[in-house]
Amino acid sequence: MSTVHPPDSTGTQDRPARLTVGVVGAGRVGPALAASLQLAGHRPVAVSGVSDASRRRAEKMLPDVPLVPPAEVLRRADLVLLTVPDDALPGLVTGLAETGAVRPGQLLVHTSGRYGVSVLDPALRAGALPLALHPAMTFTGSPVDVQRLAGCSFGVTAPEELRLAAEALVIEMGGEPEWISEESRPLYHAALALGSNHLITLVAQSMELLRTAGVGAPDRMLGPLLGAALDNALRSGDAALTGPVARGDAGTVAAHIAELREHSPQTVAGYVAMARATADRALAHGLLKAELAEDLLGVLADQETGTGGAPGPATGTDADDDENGPEGNDR
Repeated sequence: MSTVHPPDSTGTQDRPARLTVGVVGAGRVGPALAASLQLAGHRPVAVSGVSDASRRRAEKMLPDVPLVPPAEVLRRADLVLLTVPDDALPGLVTGLAETGAVRPGQLLVHTSGRYGVSVLDPALRAGALPLALHPAMTFTGSPVDVQRLAGCSFGVTAPEELRLAAEALVIEMGGEPEWISEESRPLYHAALALGSNHLITLVAQSMELLRTAGVGAPDRMLGPLLGAALDNALRSGDAALTGPVARGDAGTVAAHIAELREHSPQTVAGYVAMARATADRALAHGLLKAELAEDLLGVLADQETGTGGAPGPATGTDADDDENGPEGNDR
């Protein structure tokens, strides 16, 4: 089966041939990608889902597309999206290959960030064309996900002969392909999880603490602050570090930890770990002065060992020297 027309004489990539599309695993990702491919002219023909929630999601995102078992999805589709949890993917691929569900020339695409194309080796031996297309986006399971794919980066791993096909499919979904080597997939995925998944935990904890402090609309308070912090970080990296850790305000950090121990003890370990990481980066980039770092690192070490203790007020002109922005912007 030809999946991509050859490039024209100018070197411009032509559009892929129109494909029938199937989805195995109607979680939050698969139906959104299939709906995006449908907007590009491809035709979803089958979807599989186990839970009631996945079936409802498929019916909402892909109306009139029949729900069938996974093997039947592969029988009907030229392009199959395997959008199951990472840990389930190897077993699924092996099972489909062993039962003869995989057809030669069939495009088999998984969306796991962790794996490259080697996880599809059983299907490759059955004649499938393997692609790893991981959208670097968080999904809600609603139609808004299709809109968010516009400009979204995809971590792409593919055999050399399928690179044009992979690139064309990503572009048709509105995305931007970013090539990731097979051996770099776990590190690539860890980086995304560190930035996006942990961010949600941090924001949720911050909102809870603000409510405890009496703030009526913590989302409205945090929105502009976090938006500016994210923009600054993306633009300037470590140069955007600010706040009491980057300033070396050991007394403030000790007071924070004392309050957290009283009102939200489950957040202390995360605060101390992030403060330690922030201090290390601020020191390495010359933002945190060595003479102020000693007390700060002492406070963090005390908290890690459980001895507690807050330092006395800092002395000298450095205590009032804020090189990281106005005080009000840090809180």
